[in-house]
Amino acid sequence: MKYMKIRILIILIILIGLSVGGLFVYQNFLVSEKGAGQEKGTEESRRAVNLYYYNPELDKDESGNIACSRNGLVAVEREIPITKTPIQDTIKLLLLGELTDEERVQGIDTEYPLEGLSLKGASLKDGILTLEFDDPNSKTVGGACRIGILWFQIEATAKQFPEVQGVSFLPEEIFQP
Repeated sequence: MKYMKIRILIILIILIGLSVGGLFVYQNFLVSEKGAGQEKGTEESRRAVNLYYYNPELDKDESGNIACSRNGLVAVEREIPITKTPIQDTIKLLLLGELTDEERVQGIDTEYPLEGLSLKGASLKDGILTLEFDDPNSKTVGGACRIGILWFQIEATAKQFPEVQGVSFLPEEIFQP
């Protein structure tokens, strides 16, 4: 009988030890891995970028006329996933023209998106970023003021990346008045 009590006590101790050990493993490894994966999927794998849109109220000359200059550009922060093509991803996001109601109330505006306009590709060589667009509906033509602002928005958005010193466009006729 004494041995039976000892065996039951040993079995109970083992079961309690396994339960505590299992709980420890679950909390410190399985839950931590799940939590770490969730963090990587949200914060760690995203980065903040600026999209440059336009506020005409910031771009007026002494007479109150719109100057059509870079002075009206306003940085709007967004987050993009971390990929091997952050510059292209950022330009594509700019072209979507998605502004919040709050940004619009602040006077920020854009003509993007332009129907049919898409970024086909990008290449960076010796600090010059060449962006190739497709504009089947000729939405990137118009007056010098409008085209300049469209150009400035893309250029400023691209130049936030330190490796980009200058920006050129293909076809060369795109963004021409």
